[in-house]
Amino acid sequence: QLQASGGGLVQAGGSLRLSCAASGRTFGNSVMGWFRQAPGKEREFVAAISSSGGTTFYADSVKGRFTISRDNAKNTVYLQMNSLKPEDTAVYYCAALKHGTSGYRSQYEYNYWGQGTLVTVSS
Repeated sequence: QLQASGGGLVQAGGSLRLSCAASGRTFGNSVMGWFRQAPGKEREFVAAISSSGGTTFYADSVKGRFTISRDNAKNTVYLQMNSLKPEDTAVYYCAALKHGTSGYRSQYEYNYWGQGTLVTVSS
C-alpha cells in the first residue's frame, strides 16, 4: 500500500530525501504524514501535508530543516531532510490520515502505514 524509501547513512549536516509511494489505491484525497521512531523511544510526529499540498505542518524539532511535499499524479509523498543531526536518527514511516479527523499529530489517527526506512546520521 505505502512503500517508504530513501533512507541511509549520512553525516551530520547532510541531506536525504525520503519518498513514500502508494500502490493499490490512491491517497490523493488523504492528509499524509511522516513519523519517526528512534531506538527505545515512542513513534513521534515529524510532518504532515494536506491532500492538495497547500498546507503543511511540522514538529518543532524539524521546522526549518525538513520539507514535506507531494505529487498526487505520482501518488507519492516526499520528505526532504536538510541539516541533519544525530538526533534525527530513526526509522521513518509514512502514513495516511483517517478521513474525517484533524488529529494529524497523533499516530493513532492514521490507518495506513508504510514499512519504514532507516535514517542514520553520524556525528
